[in-house]
Formats: sequence, structure tokens, C-alpha cells
Amino acid sequence: MLETILIIVAVLIAGVVVLAAMRPSDFRIERSTLVRAPAEKVFPLISDLHAFNTWNPYLKLDPETKGTYSGAAQGPGAAYAWESKKTGVGRMEITETHAPSKVLMRLDFVKPFAASNLAEFTVDGRGGATNVTWAMTGCNTFVSKLMGLFFSIDKMIGKSFEDGLADLKAKVEA
Repeated sequence: MLETILIIVAVLIAGVVVLAAMRPSDFRIERSTLVRAPAEKVFPLISDLHAFNTWNPYLKLDPETKGTYSGAAQGPGAAYAWESKKTGVGRMEITETHAPSKVLMRLDFVKPFAASNLAEFTVDGRGGATNVTWAMTGCNTFVSKLMGLFFSIDKMIGKSFEDGLADLKAKVEA
């Protein structure tokens, strides 16, 4: 009887490992919102990390986050490193901008899990309105593939993106 239970448990564990290994190696999480303002009014709130952090949803999660700005004041080379009990330790740096339509950031996470991802903000102005898209891409580690079997990372991170975009929209439209 014990031997049968152990075999069943081993087969289940092997099945979970195989399922996790078969998940995609890359991910993309993306959310958008329409802001009733021209792109030139939206873009500075993304390309300047001081302004970005006034609506950054991750800073709301832990008001005691310790952060340090470095590099350029805004645009490529502008960087922000953070340390937080709730959101971990990491650093973001703007690597590329195309005013007023695109901002690319490199995100390096140290804790709770090491990862390097790319955040892309697309600011698509259409007259008096602007569609803002926040996307993040990266590699799925085995741990993230395994976690993805049990809960949706897209929904979890996507919710933060939605909250941040809602705050950006409110700030710009105020």
C-alpha cells in the first residue's frame, strides 16, 4: 500500500515537472488605457522616473520603499533602484525613448526572485486622446513556469499595470 502511494506521488510530481517544462520560455504582459489628453502631456510622466513614481503602482504597495535615483534626470540613462519588504529589491533604467511615442526600460529584479525584463510604454496620440500601453516581456524561469501552473501571473501583474494606468489617466486628465 505505501509503495503504491509513493509511486502515485512520484508520477504526479513528474507530471507537474513535465507540464511546467513545456510552458513557453518567454512571456508578455500588456495592458492599455485611453487618456483624454495629447501624447505630449502623457509622455513626460513616463520618461521622467520622478514623475513616473508619482503613479507607479508598486510604490503604493509599500509606502516605506527606499529608493535612489541615479544617472540622467530623465530619458535614457535615468535609473531608479528600490528596496522594499513587500516588493523586493531591484533597479529600473530607461534605455531608450522616442518622444512622444515610446519609452523602454530595463527592469532588474534581485529579490524575491532574480530576473531581467523589459518594460515598454507605447504612447499613441490621436488628436486630443492618447492610447497608452504598458507591456513587460521576459524569460520564464522554471520557477515561474511552475508557479504559472497554479495561478495566473498575467492577471497578477496585469492588475498592477491596470491600477498604474488608471492613476496615470487620472493624473493627466485632472
